[in-house]
Amino acid sequence: MEYTYKTKGVCARKIDFEIIDGKVRNVRFTGGCGGNTQGVAALAEGMTAEELISRLKGIRCGFKGTSCPDQLALAVKEATE
Repeated sequence: MEYTYKTKGVCARKIDFEIIDGKVRNVRFTGGCGGNTQGVAALAEGMTAEELISRLKGIRCGFKGTSCPDQLALAVKEATE
């Protein structure tokens, strides 16, 4: 199933992704730092939802209380609840 998450507090505006058989697939960030968001998306590919949430939740960007990886974790958590 495909999901779209509107981000909060980061440069990326939204994250589109799929969860297929419990695994995260086809992560696409709109906006944000291109190299970083592409890297996060590539690393997330095929990861289980639980592992992704465990690894990325709570990562901060500078003085912000969140980051693009943290927002992805929150998006996947919301999608799996």
